[in-house]
Amino acid sequence: MIKQFLMNLMLSFIWVALTGSMYYTNFMFGFLLGFAILWIMNKNEADQRYFYRVPKTVSFILFFLWEMIVANVQVAYDVITPKFFIKPAIVKYPMDAKTDLEINLLSTFISLTPGTLILDVSEDKKTLFIHVMYMKSKEQFVSTLKNNVERRLLELLR
Repeated sequence: MIKQFLMNLMLSFIWVALTGSMYYTNFMFGFLLGFAILWIMNKNEADQRYFYRVPKTVSFILFFLWEMIVANVQVAYDVITPKFFIKPAIVKYPMDAKTDLEINLLSTFISLTPGTLILDVSEDKKTLFIHVMYMKSKEQFVSTLKNNVERRLLELLR
């Protein structure tokens, strides 16, 4: 998988060198072109993980950016309006993440979203304690986090 990524980067840089245009959009086009070339060339190989993970990574990044925008708008709206909509709560969140890397990335993505903060990880590393600013339903929050953020993140890492 690393081999395909490095080859894709090399093809992107070759594209930039051939076109003579050092713009971000040109590099991204070269990356997509290199991805397509590698996908066509490696269709019959056994290891296809790279070609599944790149679209999932892009999807996760776009999903996370959308979630961050929505949370920022919610916090900004609460700040500029005279009425407070804050309903703080501490949630005990059972994780499916097992390794230290998975737990660390999950807690980082949760903490990066405005309105949420990781307070602690349990000793057995199976539970996160999360402070939430806008709690409507604990079950809905846990379900949304598990089915969206954690599921997508674990699909990338496993």
